[in-house]
Amino acid sequence: MSKLALAWTRAARSLMRPDVMWHLLWPTLVAFVAWLIAAVLVWGQAAELLVRLAQGLPWVGSWFVAGSTSATVLEGFTHVLLILLLLPLSLLTATVLISLIALPLMLDRVATTDYPELVERRGGSQIGSAANAVWALMLFLVLGLCSLPLWFIPGMGVVLSVCLSAWLNQRCYRYDVLMRHADRNELRTLPRQHRGALYAIGGVAGVLVFVPVFNLFVPALSGLAFVHYLLQALRESRAAERIIDVTDARFSSSERT
Repeated sequence: MSKLALAWTRAARSLMRPDVMWHLLWPTLVAFVAWLIAAVLVWGQAAELLVRLAQGLPWVGSWFVAGSTSATVLEGFTHVLLILLLLPLSLLTATVLISLIALPLMLDRVATTDYPELVERRGGSQIGSAANAVWALMLFLVLGLCSLPLWFIPGMGVVLSVCLSAWLNQRCYRYDVLMRHADRNELRTLPRQHRGALYAIGGVAGVLVFVPVFNLFVPALSGLAFVHYLLQALRESRAAERIIDVTDARFSSSERT
């Protein structure tokens, strides 16, 4: 079994634990309800804003003159676009809530059960976690706003949602998973060494959010997948260090004799 498949399998197993499931699911429920209420309150204004944004685009804005057939099609498409935006915004909020609140609480339980030999070296802090989440959220919003015109291209909304989710997930979770068990050097180098795998986990999560009902579990499940992948990587990295230390000690002993 590959390391990625193993991480997802272990994540599903951990999610089935009652003491883990509830604490990782409530952020998703809160996020969905909050954005649903916001959507009901500002839906009309948001649709009008998107129409004006499209009409103000260079080269193509003149196509959507008020009263024309293209303008009517645009108005209908903005409602579809808002529905597509509602899901990633809800999952974005859930990801930040899990990263800041729920995941640190559950990390101890998962680490104690599955990785009891990992010593906590506390290379990170809760302040660092909050700063990382705020910075990731700001960059995500900037990237989302810059890519907003591309969402009007059919199919691009799905592609952009998956790519942005992959980036946000790995950016948020990697610090929170490692901040207690890794030292500062491990906290910096381990995500860099496993960048491709972390993006892959985030990308899979970005695809799974489009599966109805199952998407309610995706933020929690993907968070646990990051936990298992990174803690296993930390376990293997420290095991390799011990092997090197033992080998160096043997060479030094041989040289003295």
